[in-house]
Amino acid sequence: MFRQTALLALALAPFSLAQVSESFENGWDQTAWPTYAQDCSQGGKVTLDSTTAHTGKNSIRVDGAGGYCGHIFVGTTKIPAGDVYVRTWLKASNALTDSHVSFITMPDAAQGTNKHLRIGGQSKILMYNRETDDATLPDLSPQGIAASKPLPTNTWTCFEYHLGTDGSVETWLNNATVAGLTVKPGVANANAGQWQRSSTKPKITGVYFGWESYGGDVNTFWYDDIVVGGARIGC
Repeated sequence: MFRQTALLALALAPFSLAQVSESFENGWDQTAWPTYAQDCSQGGKVTLDSTTAHTGKNSIRVDGAGGYCGHIFVGTTKIPAGDVYVRTWLKASNALTDSHVSFITMPDAAQGTNKHLRIGGQSKILMYNRETDDATLPDLSPQGIAASKPLPTNTWTCFEYHLGTDGSVETWLNNATVAGLTVKPGVANANAGQWQRSSTKPKITGVYFGWESYGGDVNTFWYDDIVVGGARIGC
């Protein structure tokens, strides 16, 4: 019986910890990595770029236009069951401003149809945003803003995060934990009042990388060496 249980565990492990990675060295497979622009798409563009890369010769370039309909993303729906870890190397042309923007969007079944968990910025710092109640992590108070980080510009930066089945969120920038972008059930966080007012536990069905602006901000992002899996990846 023990041997059968062990074999079953080994058989299931690749599915629970399944990992998808993409460096775009063989080009851009638009079937595996489709574009995504809910509701409308006006002005945003995704291209394969061979002028800059984190490794190798290729990366994905996203030219995002201003306003909500200027959004465009590219990503995958191959999401592991259970905990989800995402790692991307990215490069941004322009710094985050006071305006609300997103550069990663994730359809979130826990929030309902066509609702998203978003990662982006506001008040010049990195933050999460939950679409259903517009909650932010961290709170956009002086203390919350100080607990996050700005996004470096014109340099390749390692951005990594974890969404736990228990509702926890962890975030790393160049392998360093970002305290303001970390929250765990039962752990006090003075800068997560908005986020913790809901018991919603993210259940994402896709991860898309790109640009979405809720004002007039425009930006160009590059993405490379993306990994989505069920275990910590690291930079």
